[in-house]
Amino acid sequence: MTPLILVTNDDGIQAKGLGVLAELMAGLGDVLVMAPETPQSGQSNAITSASPLRFRPVDREGRITRYACTGTPTDCVKMALEAALPAGRQPDLLVSGINHGSNAAINVIYSGTMGAVFEGCECGIPSIGFSLTDHGRDADFTGFAPYVSAIARRVLAEGLPRRVCLNVNAPTGTLRGVRVVRQSDGYWTKGFERRTDPYGRDYYWMTGEFVNSEPQATDTDEWALAQGYVSIVPTRIDLTDYGALQAMKGWESL
Repeated sequence: MTPLILVTNDDGIQAKGLGVLAELMAGLGDVLVMAPETPQSGQSNAITSASPLRFRPVDREGRITRYACTGTPTDCVKMALEAALPAGRQPDLLVSGINHGSNAAINVIYSGTMGAVFEGCECGIPSIGFSLTDHGRDADFTGFAPYVSAIARRVLAEGLPRRVCLNVNAPTGTLRGVRVVRQSDGYWTKGFERRTDPYGRDYYWMTGEFVNSEPQATDTDEWALAQGYVSIVPTRIDLTDYGALQAMKGWESL
């Protein structure tokens, strides 16, 4: 049977990266797109609980059927699985992106792109997030495209371990290949810029600078991107620190 691939993102139904990803996946199977009606960057795993959700058909072209949803990326996955899939079918693969901007390092926990991936992973669907380190609306995905197809094809063929998904990022420019690496340790600083409105009142605009805590490491996603490689980080949705779990067993005597 032809694979069924669920495609979503956090940049919204009109984003160029989403269109590129859907077209690439149509080369591998039937595609159902369920993406946010409006941009939802930085939503992580947020869900909508205080207002109703709606989705609408956008178009159908060849192997691609597109819907737009009023919710977050995680809502989009839930809505697709609950209400939009062909009868009796489950996705063989979920892909999210291609995000306009990096989701490497600590960005993985803020990312709506990866929030959708985590939801698919939790539902037992092999799931991948794809991101390019270019925030521009007209970002060029040409060099990244062959890697996106190859990674998706391999996951379709081989699957992924239970509760493990992939966070895939690519730099701009000429790509040197792929590196399977770990998430870099880093943090954001100078998170907001204070400004003054015409009435003399302060307001704050999110900005920030990423600080790599291990700039000498050669086995991280930040290193791979800086060296011109596509980075693949196998990412668990079980956040338990098993080393600390064993070390803290003595706390049970409190």
